[in-house]
Amino acid sequence: MPLAGKRLRTPRAAAIAGILFSVLLTTILFLILSSVPRDPLESGAWLGTNPRRVIIAINLMPFAGIAFLWFIGVVRDRLGDAEDRLFATAFLGSGLLFLAMMFVTASVFGAIVIVNSAQPEALANSTTFAMARAFAYIVFNVYGVKMAGVFMMVTSTLALRTGFLARWIAFTGLAMALALLFGSQAFDWSFVVFPAWAFLISVYILIDNFQLVAKAQAKLTRAG
Repeated sequence: MPLAGKRLRTPRAAAIAGILFSVLLTTILFLILSSVPRDPLESGAWLGTNPRRVIIAINLMPFAGIAFLWFIGVVRDRLGDAEDRLFATAFLGSGLLFLAMMFVTASVFGAIVIVNSAQPEALANSTTFAMARAFAYIVFNVYGVKMAGVFMMVTSTLALRTGFLARWIAFTGLAMALALLFGSQAFDWSFVVFPAWAFLISVYILIDNFQLVAKAQAKLTRAG
């Protein structure tokens, strides 16, 4: 029975980690996108007006990363022996690459803020700032977004193959992944679909876990 209890608690941990990740990432995106212009060639005027929001977002990023790693781990545990090696490699690889892109982007913005606080006159409208800003834009909007889309697509495909999620959630995830892969450049806030998708999966796992617990308790009651 302790083993069964552990199996029932693991999906609940996945749900909590996924919900925490989705809330943190949505907050981070709101803070950054509402402060920093999307244009990679912007002049950096936000450094003199809204750097505090970016600083908060940078400090929240490690906690979002920890929650995402936990989410990856416990979702894989939920898959168990049904996990396919090929899809497992793509699942884990795209997830870790997405997280790396987010950390790199946050690090670049953190470096910009630190340098600007020390030498504001030297950084504004400089080649160094332009290069760092363009680099952060490419890492986030090209590589980060695409890795998030791949992660969503692989997870949804695994859900269809193994049934660890409802089919309607899997098909929804595939549609959202395609929108993120091919339509992210058209909308400034398109990346919000990724934390929204993680939130949807987490809530489903949480509800499913409570139902499993209720069935297990009912079975024990009848057996007693």
